Amino acid sequence: MKKLLRFTKPYLLMLIVCLVLKQGAAILELQIPSALADIIDKAVPLARQSGDTSTIVRYGLYMILFAVTGAGTNLIANTISAFITSKAVRDIRQEMFEKINSLSARQLDGLTTSSAIARLTSDTYNVQNMFRRCLMIGIRGPIMMIGGVFVMLRMDIPLTAILVVVIPCVAYITVHLTKKAIPLHKQRQTVLDRLTGKVQENATGVRVIKALSKSVHEREKFDAVNEELSEVNLRAGYATAALHPLTRLLMNLSLAAVVLFGAFRVDVGLTHPGKIIAFINYFTMILHVTLGLSGVFSVISTGAASAGRIAEVLDMEPDSNQLIRDILPEEDGCALEFREVDFSYNGVTPNLENISFRLEKGQTLGILGATGSGKSTILNLLLRLYDADSGKVLIGGRDVQSIPEEELHAMFGMTFQNDFLVADTVRQNIEFFRELPPGAAEKAAVLAQAKEFIDEKEGGMEYGLAVGGNNLSGGQKQRVLIARAVAAEPKFLILDDASSALDYATDARLRRAIAESLPDTTKIIVAQRVSAIRHADLILVLEDGRVIGKGTHDELMQSCETYRETATIQMEAESEEVTAI
Repeated sequence: MKKLLRFTKPYLLMLIVCLVLKQGAAILELQIPSALADIIDKAVPLARQSGDTSTIVRYGLYMILFAVTGAGTNLIANTISAFITSKAVRDIRQEMFEKINSLSARQLDGLTTSSAIARLTSDTYNVQNMFRRCLMIGIRGPIMMIGGVFVMLRMDIPLTAILVVVIPCVAYITVHLTKKAIPLHKQRQTVLDRLTGKVQENATGVRVIKALSKSVHEREKFDAVNEELSEVNLRAGYATAALHPLTRLLMNLSLAAVVLFGAFRVDVGLTHPGKIIAFINYFTMILHVTLGLSGVFSVISTGAASAGRIAEVLDMEPDSNQLIRDILPEEDGCALEFREVDFSYNGVTPNLENISFRLEKGQTLGILGATGSGKSTILNLLLRLYDADSGKVLIGGRDVQSIPEEELHAMFGMTFQNDFLVADTVRQNIEFFRELPPGAAEKAAVLAQAKEFIDEKEGGMEYGLAVGGNNLSGGQKQRVLIARAVAAEPKFLILDDASSALDYATDARLRRAIAESLPDTTKIIVAQRVSAIRHADLILVLEDGRVIGKGTHDELMQSCETYRETATIQMEAESEEVTAI
């Protein structure tokens, strides 16, 4: 939690003002019972003797002034504290968002998407609530308690001794129960991560779940995680359930002791009724403050657990953009080369083994293989989302580990399997907030075979897309995504199963347009269709992370049985479809 306090430094002056106002408000509120004691013990007897009630009125006005000024001061201080906490947590969220986006893919795999979402949302909310309660009550409470005890000592030392005994007992109970609750709240947030992931998973796949009639199955899985979260919440609730009742019991018992002991002291003439009434008021103030502070500690137990989870993210050192600057480019460097590359996601099971190939500028690489064969992993290494365990990945003779991230990624235009569209216009989705030349979006739409259907939409390029492009068909979405990939005329174009929803005729026109319009762009096409890669200069056939076939279409038809079988089956299916049409 200490690490998060640095976010309040920009608001240090406002924080000091808030502290001063809180202190002033507490001092003003502490004057009210003293004024009441003076009315009862001094002003009332004087009025009885002389008939002059002006002293009573004066003290009454003092009490009203103290109450109104204290309330106004508290209001200003609370407004300032709300501003400070809101802005500080805004800064925490911003830094967390930037840090998460700077982490490597491997680090994000360990963090998980659901945990990142929970830390950015519920955890930051818990920290904001903790900061706010600490500023609003955590500052005022100790001042009221210490000031109240000091005033009470001046009024009646024996009666104050009761409070001096009770406060350490309350403090011990509060600290002890809070320590027990913090680990449980951290466990709760971990389970909440899994619940968030389950909700996210269901929201993303709701169409598939409904289509396969698996709603009951998914509900059962959700119920299991939900039940676990409920159990953890119960244990955390049990840990702090006794906090308020015990503190209230101790304070009420001590209040009863004050009344009884005070009545005895008044009876024997050791004190005055006004002091006892003022004393009871101070005691009531401290009772409310104590209960408020116990509530603050309850919030702290949740906030501290969340603060720890936030600090874990902020302390992570990104490892994806560590450059090895002493790697010199090779003089005969081709456009793209993998040289005996090995890689494993978990460090145990190999996902790629001994991958080697070369591409010259403007050539096309086709990658074919079953799910899990390593196709997307090659792209991840090329973009340096992960680093190879051994071997080299070279671009223009330069090791990707020696190329700055922004420079590396600027070389690529890409469309992935699970790519996304934002809720904005078609133009903005193609430009994607990049500074492209005028007309580049329209040119890209024509190349991607998307211009025709875009023109049919109301507003054309200004047509608004729903979240995820849900108001487009699958083929239309893919063409908009391809337009985005080619809009900046990149050095390398990656199409990861980017035309699977297109009919054969549109797919053929798209491939021809890319070849004609981007002759100097090196293309990497991952596909399930042989027709999408059969004209590639080099085709890799992958199986379990290994290359089982490498060459042109004609060469593979002769040398690779897997490729030949796949091509034969697909060409027969295509021929039947064309005949049916």
